[in-house]
Amino acid sequence: MTGDVRVDHAVSSGTFSLDGETHQVDNNIWVVGDDTECVVIDAPHSVSDILAVVGDRKVRAILLTHAHDDHCRVAPALREETVAPIMLHPDDKVLWDLTHTDFLWDVDLHDGFEITVGGTTLRALHTPGHAPGAVCFHAPDLGCVFTGDTLFQGGPGATGRSHSDEDVIKASIRAALFALPGETVVHTGHGDDTTIGAERASLGA
Repeated sequence: MTGDVRVDHAVSSGTFSLDGETHQVDNNIWVVGDDTECVVIDAPHSVSDILAVVGDRKVRAILLTHAHDDHCRVAPALREETVAPIMLHPDDKVLWDLTHTDFLWDVDLHDGFEITVGGTTLRALHTPGHAPGAVCFHAPDLGCVFTGDTLFQGGPGATGRSHSDEDVIKASIRAALFALPGETVVHTGHGDDTTIGAERASLGA
């Protein structure tokens, strides 16, 4: 671990809507940083839930794993509160536009994009499949990766909805995530943590 950098976590509840269906969901909120600055990974349902984790720290960026509404819904409102840029892979514009018609994000993410906060670096890994612009954030100093809805405890994220593809997500996981050390902790978009090694075994890779 680098300095006093840490991973803080909370859960926020709300809805997920796509393809004419709406479901209740619990989303993980992940905040990475030290006592003075941080980045927020995903902006699901409630600005106040997120700010409760942030505290009085400066938010350097709002990093979106993808643009399904349960991951980006309050991103513009959080940007207003924190004056932090929203970062999203541009391939997810088709999903972003379903939720936000009057706002755009600020910075395009791409594979290999890096941002440093609290002395540790997060590296973006483009992992399409669950969404075309899905991105995971690897923090090697912390021994973890934030996978959004790309990889869960038990396997890949869902691919039964618009703009998703099962073969693509499995290829993304094998190429980008299973290349990480087996002991890497996987912090997911919903539910419990797992490890790269456990999921590599479950996927037979």
